[in-house]
Amino acid sequence: MDMEKDKALEELFLAQKPQFSDNADFMAALTKRLDAVEFIKQHQEATIRRYKMLMVAAFVVGIVSGAVSIVYVLSTPADVPLFTFQVQTGFLLCLAENSRLLTATALSLLMSFGLISIISNVQDILQMRVRLESL
Repeated sequence: MDMEKDKALEELFLAQKPQFSDNADFMAALTKRLDAVEFIKQHQEATIRRYKMLMVAAFVVGIVSGAVSIVYVLSTPADVPLFTFQVQTGFLLCLAENSRLLTATALSLLMSFGLISIISNVQDILQMRVRLESL
């Protein structure tokens, strides 16, 4: 894919027949383009900083909410279900009796999903940084 891009860029440059003159128009256009590139770089750097801050905030919120949830699950008596349905049907009774296990499993899955999301976002940020440095 990079070879195709290089070939396309080479063809684009070979097709261009720039006309250089000593007038100020050329320098003004060049300065304008360079300013646009610099603006894009600054915008991408700001976006990467914002993503990093959001990732740190998500990590802290995840740790705090996970800790609060675990403390809640562990602080309630072991023989008392975490939730009840006030019904004595088979399925709901089974859910109520196994509420601790189900809650712990749900919390583990939620925290695992959160960690996977954070790792994925960190990889995206690193890829953005590599692309920004290659400009």
